[in-house]
Amino acid sequence: MGANTSQVSDLSDNPSLKALVGTESISENDPFWNQLISFTFISPTSSGDSKLLEEAVIPLAKTLIENNPRTGNFSALVRIFLGRTKELKISTECQDQLFIWQAHNALFMIRCLLKVFIREMSEEELHLQFSYQERAPGFQTGSEDLLEELLSNLVHLIVEVPLLDITYSILFEAVTTLLVFFSYQLFHKDILRDGIIYQHIMKGRCLCLTSRLVKTLLYNFIRQEKCPPATHIFEPKAEGGLLYGLASGVASGLWSVFTLGGAGSKAGVDQEHNPLPLSNQSLLLLLVLANLTDGPDWPNPYRQAITCFRNTQDTSSLPVEQPHTFQINFNSLYTALCEQQRSDQATLLLYTLLHQNANMRTYMLSRTDMDNLVLPILEILYHVEERNSHHVYMALIILLILTEDDAFNRSIHEVVLKNISWYTERSLTEISLGSLLILVVIRTIQFNMTRTRDKYLHTNCLAALANMSAQFRCLHQYAAQRIISICGTLITTCAVCRLCFWVLWSSLKCIIYLSLGFSFLSLSLCLPCSLFALLSKKHNKVLEQATQSLRGRQGDNTALPDYAQDLNVIEEVIRMMLEIINSCLCNSLHHNPNLVYALLYKRELFEQFRTHPSFQDIMQNLDTVIGFFSQRLEQAGSDLSVERVQEVIMKGAQALPKNRLKTFPELKFKYVEEDQPEDFFIPYVWSLVFNSGVGLHWSPHGIELFSMDSG
Repeated sequence: MGANTSQVSDLSDNPSLKALVGTESISENDPFWNQLISFTFISPTSSGDSKLLEEAVIPLAKTLIENNPRTGNFSALVRIFLGRTKELKISTECQDQLFIWQAHNALFMIRCLLKVFIREMSEEELHLQFSYQERAPGFQTGSEDLLEELLSNLVHLIVEVPLLDITYSILFEAVTTLLVFFSYQLFHKDILRDGIIYQHIMKGRCLCLTSRLVKTLLYNFIRQEKCPPATHIFEPKAEGGLLYGLASGVASGLWSVFTLGGAGSKAGVDQEHNPLPLSNQSLLLLLVLANLTDGPDWPNPYRQAITCFRNTQDTSSLPVEQPHTFQINFNSLYTALCEQQRSDQATLLLYTLLHQNANMRTYMLSRTDMDNLVLPILEILYHVEERNSHHVYMALIILLILTEDDAFNRSIHEVVLKNISWYTERSLTEISLGSLLILVVIRTIQFNMTRTRDKYLHTNCLAALANMSAQFRCLHQYAAQRIISICGTLITTCAVCRLCFWVLWSSLKCIIYLSLGFSFLSLSLCLPCSLFALLSKKHNKVLEQATQSLRGRQGDNTALPDYAQDLNVIEEVIRMMLEIINSCLCNSLHHNPNLVYALLYKRELFEQFRTHPSFQDIMQNLDTVIGFFSQRLEQAGSDLSVERVQEVIMKGAQALPKNRLKTFPELKFKYVEEDQPEDFFIPYVWSLVFNSGVGLHWSPHGIELFSMDSG
């Protein structure tokens, strides 16, 4: 196949590739094609190898863009691929690797070229590249749409060719090529709601395969098949033959350089970190399809399929047949979801199924091993510092959806866990799943207060706790302490914000003349060290805001500083935490002696709330409980041991009349997707493709859909 090529950078000088992208048309019957696609390689699985490959392909692709209108060689390459795929299913059944091997190689070349084409031209221009054909004498242009033919062929390939060692690579290439087709979205800031590719996938010949495609992609995710060893994919037959002779004849040629996943290569190491390329790529494609926008007069069929599929064990008949429905093994899907929550895309799939598929949600909530699903979600939140914000949001929303179910809220307190290794703040030798969930959510609230100050995060955390509060049972003593101590933290933060707000406005007119050192010297005399340190940090920002405010006061109304907004948010959080405590006391006081103990131990924290207009009503019940149990403890004597105090509390909980506690509306929150959810989900999904797509590399320059530091 020409001179040896030992480096990727030598591709541009290879005679065969020069002929492909050159100025001369090559007939589809020319032996050139058979030789071109008979190479031995493994698709790159690392971004680094993909970057090297793309850098080498770009100049070739640009030359082809220029010459293809006259030669039609790109269309010829596509037809060569389509011709090979006609025999794929039979070849698979007969274990005949020749057509699989050549079809895979042709598709890999098409994918590499397409990736550059999509970056360089519009969809309309890309469509033209498929329409250019060989200008032979007397040649008649066909009426077929080669672009739609390729898309339809790829979908057929994915759903009809079984997943075996010898088909793994071509199935991976088919899924990856579809992802590349949709990558136009990366280069547009606005959400794409139409287009040639969109029309073909949503309404064209692919539509009838919607349910089969979604089912196949889900099963690829479920199976978690590792990429087979390179030597096993195209190993020579014992008796030699055409395949062996052809492969060995070109192995030392141009494409042998692309054994990037083989032994001794850098990609071989990468593959250990990402050993499931087909599973990963299938999940990404599924998320892309599920988040395509609805058409003006038709819904997204792929979202319909995800919304309505049922369990294989469900034999009931539907009153109305839903479009694109199918059945899949829920147990296998549930197991895969539990095992794969380390990745954003698996968490996003879990969210999608919980939120949109009522059958799957009901099945999950009926499981008796919910700890297998909830623990990975809690671990995501526990390591919030290491996760991107979108992953944290998805994990929190999943908890919120789960806590909408009262049976779930009761059952998680019955699941006892031992030695949670990833929870390192305190040794938890034995704790219920419910108490652990409370600890992790409260930790997330505290992290948000000190770092991100994200109101949306607070809202979801508090909503989940509120949904659970009426079913709190046998709270672990540490969980009870943290519920009360977070109130103390909020009180301190509220006091700091009030003081900072007062400092800001009282010093507005004289701030420029005030010495920072002098002002804080007198202030520090009356503050504890920890509060002074916190206030010092806040004060620097106060001075900056006040100075800016003073400079800009001429003739305009300056908005309230962040501290006024912070104060409102913190008071809302305090109110919600008090309501959560109140809900537990009203509904399950006798089940939670540890919470009563913690409330009594820290009762001085709540004294200031009695006169606060925002908290007076909710404090009535807390005062009643504190007063009732304080009196019983006084009657029990002084110098009581912890065990004796707990005994008094447990007996008192049975004696406290329920009618002494004021009734409040039940705390219940339901997750509702915001209007135009695609504005959030489509950039998120494509950021996952950009960062996690196996063997795919895009230069960040020109990416418009999201910023490089998003997520």
